[in-house]
Amino acid sequence: MTIDATDRKILAALQADAGLSLADLGKQVGLSTTPCWRRIQRLEQEGYIRKRVVLLDRARLNVDVTVFVAVRTSNHSAEWLEKFRNVVAGIPEVVDLYRLSGEIDYLLRVVIPDIKAYDAFYRKLIERIELQDVSSMFAMEEMKSTTEIPLSYALS
Repeated sequence: MTIDATDRKILAALQADAGLSLADLGKQVGLSTTPCWRRIQRLEQEGYIRKRVVLLDRARLNVDVTVFVAVRTSNHSAEWLEKFRNVVAGIPEVVDLYRLSGEIDYLLRVVIPDIKAYDAFYRKLIERIELQDVSSMFAMEEMKSTTEIPLSYALS
């Protein structure tokens, strides 16, 4: 499963605007509608395209505060990890979860409207699972945020 320059153009265009019509997308990448559609279907079937989504305006929806939550645990069993994963999956304010190397075990990105909502989130988290340490960092300014990944590393 490899991709070529045309596939990269399709992926780049869809990352920028997944709502493009097939005709507009084809024009951008230099293909007629049918070959463009076939390539998109292949990219989906091969797993290059996981999902198509709409990006919402967090400020207009009153969740414009971003908090990075660093979690440390003394329990590193597979059972605890599965429970933690399930607990976090059930909390909609958590939009990203990473397992890390180093002093911090997990990093969560949480979106909320205010500190009161963060306190409710925090209480919900610690009620559902035992943690050794939780440290929160409130983002003061979003300087870059994108869902577009670099395509120059894709294998040809």
